[in-house]
Amino acid sequence: MSVQHNLTERHQNILRATIKHYIATAEPVGSKTLIEEYDFSVSSATIRNIMGRLEKAGLLYQPHTSAGRIPSDEGYRIYVDQLITRDQHLGKKIEQSLKQELHHDTWSFESLIQKAAKFLASVSGYIALVTIPQTSTNQLRHVQLLLTESQQIILIIVTDAYQTQSFLIDSGSESFSDNELQILSNFLNHKLKGKYISELTSLDWSDLDQEFQRYTDFLTKLFANLRRQSQLPRFYPMLVHGIAELLRQPEFAQPEATQILLHLLEEQQEKIWPLIFELSTVSRPTSKATIRIGAENDLESMRNCSVVSSLYCQGNLPVGSVAIIGPTRMLYENAIPLVESAAAYLSEALTS
Repeated sequence: MSVQHNLTERHQNILRATIKHYIATAEPVGSKTLIEEYDFSVSSATIRNIMGRLEKAGLLYQPHTSAGRIPSDEGYRIYVDQLITRDQHLGKKIEQSLKQELHHDTWSFESLIQKAAKFLASVSGYIALVTIPQTSTNQLRHVQLLLTESQQIILIIVTDAYQTQSFLIDSGSESFSDNELQILSNFLNHKLKGKYISELTSLDWSDLDQEFQRYTDFLTKLFANLRRQSQLPRFYPMLVHGIAELLRQPEFAQPEATQILLHLLEEQQEKIWPLIFELSTVSRPTSKATIRIGAENDLESMRNCSVVSSLYCQGNLPVGSVAIIGPTRMLYENAIPLVESAAAYLSEALTS
């Protein structure tokens, strides 16, 4: 989601200083403040000019004509992607704190994720979410196509948890022999074993070998049908901690904004699920954080928030997610290593 801007080093330094000051104070930042608190060795007029250019570029804006400037979502995105200096010592300190606080060798995993959510909320000052691990990751283990006596097709799928489901498939005007369906079944098992069900409707069949080209339309319809009919759960429960911490942030001083967010967290968790756990985007297991800033969140009620999330795994399989929700004026330098370290720690605990 990174945005390309040709910023000089001086522009970058002033943008970084403006965002850091706003994160710390929640007050619009003016050139006088930057002159007083940061050693830029330039005049106030030069800083005002640069801040004006950053505003024209959409990275800063003025909430009121007489006020200083505050970062836009795009400004935060540049900050997160290009201007933050990762503190390796902070990551190691967080890992050490997690080991001291959680002791995964003496707790059930359910107790462990409860303590992890409380720890993240307490340390970050924001809302912490940790999803319950999935008992099945809904990966395909086996696929079989069978022809009935009435010339209809049955699709049988077996998942990684050995759950079996069968679906009656409308083949339209196509007709198939038993031999063709067996060849197709062998082909699909070769192509699809280990893939997530959520991936199937986005698969591109245009590069099929010539002998399978005539099945392109059938395969596209087949997996669209499967995705519609599958009753596999779309989300799993999540633990939520830190609502009281978030309410101390000035962005949530207005009751209306708070009530909408609370309703989402308490009654509509299934809407949050795609923001923090989207298996179809996973190419290989990693604890690297995903950051959604403001309008990058699909939910209207989350447009004044940022979400930092990371998947945790059992072996090579992503089974849950760790996330922090806070205002866009989030202390990203701390939130990102917090989430990444917690996800890595849970992965280690679940795999060991």
